[in-house]
Amino acid sequence: MQKDIENRKDIEVLVNRFYEKVKLDPLISHYFTKVIPVNWEKHLPLMYDFWETVLFYTGTYTGNPMMKHMGIHEMSHFTKSHFKQWLYLFDQTVDDYFGGPNANAIKERAQNIAAVMQIKILKD
Repeated sequence: MQKDIENRKDIEVLVNRFYEKVKLDPLISHYFTKVIPVNWEKHLPLMYDFWETVLFYTGTYTGNPMMKHMGIHEMSHFTKSHFKQWLYLFDQTVDDYFGGPNANAIKERAQNIAAVMQIKILKD
């Protein structure tokens, strides 16, 4: 059995491996390379904070991801298939490296976040 997500170090492994997949993905990579060329040295620590807060309620992330994604959507429209692919890659990465209650919880929370974003951003 795989180990569960237990701490920030595990979150960092998950986020790093996930974005390795995202950068290579033909459907969604352009959001990170062309729409908004990401500064990975700044983005990754923000994502560590975000997912640590989502899973462990640490409060280390204080940004507004909805506003960020709405701005990106204005530059290059998201579709349901983009959200579906993002979730597929996220779940796949969790399953590749982790198993247990926290691994299941982070996948469920990612699903919930994506559902809310789709409702607010896609509006259809």
